[in-house]
Amino acid sequence: MPNLRVQALKLLTRRDFSRVELRAKLAGEAETEDELDAVLDTLQSERLLSDTRYATQRVIARARRFGNARLKQDLRQHGVGDEDIAVALPEGGDETERCHAVWARKFGELPATQEERAKQMRFLQYRGFSAEAIKQTMRRGTRGVDE
Repeated sequence: MPNLRVQALKLLTRRDFSRVELRAKLAGEAETEDELDAVLDTLQSERLLSDTRYATQRVIARARRFGNARLKQDLRQHGVGDEDIAVALPEGGDETERCHAVWARKFGELPATQEERAKQMRFLQYRGFSAEAIKQTMRRGTRGVDE
């Protein structure tokens, strides 16, 4: 068990992991599932392993490029629970502002045709922005670029 803890601490010194991620990384090192769970529980009780902290850091790092839906999906894929996601998402800032910034970097000017408009909207949807944020961005257009 001490060896498993050392392995976990080595991984955690590089970056934060969700419990699910760290469990997967250490699964090959553990002799039993109970041993692995005991080490993870100890790390959580010592606040060395925290899904909330992991989620918050991930949101802060990725919010500049993605909308809330994409951030939620990403965190769920990494095994983060809904409560931790709800705590972390506000750290990304206003979704409409982020959507407009992504749109301005990628396109910068309002679409001239319906096809261009659809393309821009699909791009923002793919990035995980809400329909409301996209609608406000398309309505706001270039007025907010220099503000």
